[in-house]
Amino acid sequence: MTADRESILPTIWEVSDDLWARIEPILAAAWPRRDPRGRHHADWRRCLNGIIYQMRTGCQWNALPKVLGDDSTVHRWYQRWCRLGVMEKIWADLVQTCDDLGQVHWDWQSADGCMGKARHGGDHIGKNPTDRGKNGTKRSIVVDEQGGPLGVVIDGANRHDAKLLKATIEAIVIERPDPKEHEQHLCLDKAYDNPSGQSAASEAQYTPHIRRIGEEKTTVTVKHPDGKPRRWVVERTLSWLNRCRAILVRYAKNGKNYLGLVQLACSLIWYRRLLRLNGLG
Repeated sequence: MTADRESILPTIWEVSDDLWARIEPILAAAWPRRDPRGRHHADWRRCLNGIIYQMRTGCQWNALPKVLGDDSTVHRWYQRWCRLGVMEKIWADLVQTCDDLGQVHWDWQSADGCMGKARHGGDHIGKNPTDRGKNGTKRSIVVDEQGGPLGVVIDGANRHDAKLLKATIEAIVIERPDPKEHEQHLCLDKAYDNPSGQSAASEAQYTPHIRRIGEEKTTVTVKHPDGKPRRWVVERTLSWLNRCRAILVRYAKNGKNYLGLVQLACSLIWYRRLLRLNGLG
């Protein structure tokens, strides 16, 4: 790729005109103006850029660059939008747009969990068994065949992956195709080889593919078109999310605030897919 081509690629780390055109009606519906003659609210677009900056860098809110607005204002709107479920609505809108274009690949889905540090405690945390019992949080996510995140929940790091699978499936942000008309496979690792994992997949009418405990690593029966096991895409998506410092390390005490950041990052992943569909990413 040439330097000229790289220079025109749009970034997902700030709100473009196209993305803002999608987001603004959602924000307006969530916080309608009761009196058009009253005081105008803050610049929402700049606030979103500030939230994305904090999500990406993990900086303290009072360390936001001044160009992104007053840090207290940005933080206040961030908490308000998380409380109102705005981040999930933005995510759902982008997924639905891709689904309308036939670009959500439901046939093969994968789910997995990922533990992380929770520096300041809060709700939905627990002792991290891989970090000497320190405070930790877990993100459980389900993705489509290409790794597009479809649903996510958070809980304590000591919560078993299989115990979160049912809630993760139920958290899918748009309606799934009818499994009776559209067969859907769900790929899972050995952590789900137990009654909880198996029943959650079956109750959601998936065809489960669970690696069995004790099964040799060389035994791979279900593969992605590129030759790799289909489940690898969910691990890649978790890696994408971990590029955001405020997601990799949880600083937010309030679980809804942390979940809102994860949902916003998932939205940007789908927006990148839309850019690729338009030949821009």
